[in-house]
Amino acid sequence: MSDAVLSHQADGILTLTLNLPEARNPVSNSAVIEALCAAISAADQDIACRVVIITGAGSAFSTGGDIASMRLGGGLNDPSPTLTRENYRNGIQRLPALFESIEVPVIAAVNGPAIGAGCDLACMCDIRIASEKARFAESFVKLGLVPGDGGAWLLPRVVGWSKASEMAFTGEMLDAQQALACGLVSRVVPAEALIDEARALAAQIAANPPHAVRMTKRLIRESRLAQLSTILEASAAAQALCHTTSDHAEAVEAFLEKRTPVFTGH
Repeated sequence: MSDAVLSHQADGILTLTLNLPEARNPVSNSAVIEALCAAISAADQDIACRVVIITGAGSAFSTGGDIASMRLGGGLNDPSPTLTRENYRNGIQRLPALFESIEVPVIAAVNGPAIGAGCDLACMCDIRIASEKARFAESFVKLGLVPGDGGAWLLPRVVGWSKASEMAFTGEMLDAQQALACGLVSRVVPAEALIDEARALAAQIAANPPHAVRMTKRLIRESRLAQLSTILEASAAAQALCHTTSDHAEAVEAFLEKRTPVFTGH
């Protein structure tokens, strides 16, 4: 694992910490992108990994891009527009494509400002919980840019079209309580309790049969675009798979025997 992203796994929970605090954890950084893609892809392929938590080192979750590198010829911005396009496709756009394809649940533990691509990274996750110190802004227009990382697709599906448009057109900042009010996050907790709260939530998810959790996530993700008839068909197919698992049998027996089930991922 790159020093740009720290990794710690215990009890089926993988915690990934963006670790460029001196630069406020720019998610457009190539080392961060490579490390996140590698770690999350590996977690998705490992049924023993039940949940992923993403947070940031230092005072920020992620302030998105590195503004100092945005001059022509710096960062993703190449003198050739065609090369800039490729830089986005082969760089930061790999993240939303990956997050949309995976089935392992991901929690964003937003410890501080989540700005621009940092806000969009949080939106890529399934669940967002925020420290009281968290701040959110879809601020691309402030720099004369558009959300090049898919934010125009992500944000409306989290907060709705009207609020997403307000955030994207103004670029203004939301504090943690405003983020809670519009559904951008599901809870706000004291800063010192954030990681413990995220791990407690992850543990609740990890306690459930992993195949059922992952297939449930897939159905929820697909439901954003599919017709009801399509989701009903997919749900029937997923349920047929679930009925064959040892974890389903264990859940039924444990319920009838009034004991705590032990799930193995089989």
